[in-house]
Amino acid sequence: MIQTHTAPYAALLLRIALGVMFLAHGLLKVLVFTIPGTVQFFESVGLPAVLAYATIIAEIAGGVLLIAGFATRWLALGSVPLLLGAAWVHWPNGWVFSAQGGGWEYPVFLAVAALVQFLLGDGAWAMSARRLAAQQRTS
Repeated sequence: MIQTHTAPYAALLLRIALGVMFLAHGLLKVLVFTIPGTVQFFESVGLPAVLAYATIIAEIAGGVLLIAGFATRWLALGSVPLLLGAAWVHWPNGWVFSAQGGGWEYPVFLAVAALVQFLLGDGAWAMSARRLAAQQRTS
């Protein structure tokens, strides 16, 4: 049974955790691996360079927007292919993400978490909910 009085806070916690994770991974690609290093890595696994730039933008912008609660469902759903792509890259390294090169279970878990976020929606204190409430007051 869903606890309707706590479910919005559960969705909020998941939304913030996913947003922070995406933001951290996007900034990791910029600040630690560097953009040229990230591009080189993408090319080394057979992906086009432009996908590295798109991934960095998606992770940083998507992370910020998730934290704010803007278009949460669609951002979460849109992140699933990105996460499954990460799982594909890490597949040869095996199950454990602490293995050399990282394993595939972490991005798969995050893909499932993103699908759960899509199903749950914004949660408490979301920008989308506040915008909708403001529109309803002016209508």
